[in-house]
Amino acid sequence: MSTVHVPQQPHHPDGPAPPEVASVPPHASEATRLLCGGVYVDTDYRDRVIDELYLHEQRIVAPSLGFDAARVLAHALRARRQELLWAAGVIGLWTVGVPVTGGLLTGLLLSSLLLGLVPWVRGDAQEPPPYRMLAASVLRWTGVALFALYTANVVAMAFGSGSGGSGSSSGVYGSSDPYGTGGSGGAGDLDLPFMGAAEPWQAWLAIGVVALIAWCVAAQRDGLARAFGAELSPQCFPDVANDPAESREGERFARLTGRIRREQHAPLIMYDEERPFCGAGAAHDTWALAVELRPDKERDNRRPLGNRVILDRIRPLIEQLREPAEHAGTPVRDRLRELEIDECVFLPVEGLTERDQAPYTPEAFERHLLRAVEEGGEKRRHFLRIRVGAWGEELGVTVYVRVHTQGRMLMLEIAPHVMPPVRREFKRADHVAHGVRTGPALSRVAAAASLMPGSLGRALVSVFRDVVLAWRLLTGGHRSELPEGPALSVRELAATDAKSTFQEMDVARYLRSIQDRVGHGVRLALAEAGYETGEFVQKIVNISNGAVSINRVEGSTFAIGENSSAINGGPGPQRGASGDDGT
Repeated sequence: MSTVHVPQQPHHPDGPAPPEVASVPPHASEATRLLCGGVYVDTDYRDRVIDELYLHEQRIVAPSLGFDAARVLAHALRARRQELLWAAGVIGLWTVGVPVTGGLLTGLLLSSLLLGLVPWVRGDAQEPPPYRMLAASVLRWTGVALFALYTANVVAMAFGSGSGGSGSSSGVYGSSDPYGTGGSGGAGDLDLPFMGAAEPWQAWLAIGVVALIAWCVAAQRDGLARAFGAELSPQCFPDVANDPAESREGERFARLTGRIRREQHAPLIMYDEERPFCGAGAAHDTWALAVELRPDKERDNRRPLGNRVILDRIRPLIEQLREPAEHAGTPVRDRLRELEIDECVFLPVEGLTERDQAPYTPEAFERHLLRAVEEGGEKRRHFLRIRVGAWGEELGVTVYVRVHTQGRMLMLEIAPHVMPPVRREFKRADHVAHGVRTGPALSRVAAAASLMPGSLGRALVSVFRDVVLAWRLLTGGHRSELPEGPALSVRELAATDAKSTFQEMDVARYLRSIQDRVGHGVRLALAEAGYETGEFVQKIVNISNGAVSINRVEGSTFAIGENSSAINGGPGPQRGASGDDGT
């Protein structure tokens, strides 16, 4: 979507001039930065981004309002590569460490696998079912207990007081003291599986391997924290040229990012019938109304009234919302100054045999625009799109307006959509990374010690995910399939359902302002063309108040309320009841 530049507005001569609006491009917006950081924080979100934008090559990308999906994909692939490298290192250390330590790490390996299963058993839900929570807790504490017991036994063996400390194979523990007097009551007296005879140097070697694995875990965590202080920081993120994620080479990556950047902001929207407004957020009080075009008897200069005439009357009124108050004494920073207006055409993706056949050229769009404005078609639809990107593009309000005149009727459809803010854990990533970078060394050691027990399980899960993705890509993926419309938006995947009170107030203000101007513009178009406006004004007022307009009760059957029953208003001539169709 092309960004409309805000013209210089008049201001009060005695007050300061209004600030120049610095339009932030989508690739440098705060929403893009948070989504790029989110792929490092949430592996499930990262995998869904890769699945939608990289694996399903046949799917056209959803409109990326206020952000750059191609850059999010670049960071998702980079996060996957980094995680795979660290996972391979951890698996390699475990693989080498078990045989060279005489099997002492086998018990630790078992506990690590149990801890690695905890996220899978718990599930992705924020509030998982009780049985999942119970199973995850049992696995977690079992793994922690086993890890603590085996670690204590290995340390005891390193100092010659644990099982197998003397290297003798006598007895179950391999101890030279048949009565266990050398380590009575210690960790070495526990009859743990997998703890056979071993030399003290092997126990020390096991401790060294565990320390190396912990270092890998800590280094991975510190590297991620440094990334949030460098290329993912608010200061450096707008510099796309120096973004290491963008420097990745590869024919598939270049082809897909080129397609995404061609499609995501285009005014021509190839849609899927099940989700035509995919990418705009959640529908918010969508409504439609129909009024009869009745000539105004007091005026004789009636003019033709078409869809283009009405839209051209609405647009300047919407543009006036950018203007600050006439007597504003301070610089105006309201987000309505950055309001964007454009016209878009929705086309179904059915009928295409290749994704590149979508008519995204300016000439093709102009042809579709000229035909779609007046035709009122079912599949090809024209909308006036009005959008406000607030809170650093974290909160998006988009209003789609469609008008159609036919059979002496005027149909007005307004479909507002609200994109909720980004998930809190994505926004908190900067704070967590700052704490990691600036925290004391002791806290880093404690964090590495807490993450080390489950390192093997996490590494195996990571490798398994990459093997599955590589296999799907190797077997062709979806490149040869027929094109499809967008199934989901990576921005909507990262959205939360909760909005702050201020954000709720802003949404209400933006929607009220835009809808009022749209209604006012339609009323002016009707009046200037020589048609009555009373019925239209009445229905607009009723819709604004959440009511339904009924012109006449006599002779009509109606019901009020969810549990009401219909009654007949009595005999009388049937008059058509007209009302709005809203949700």
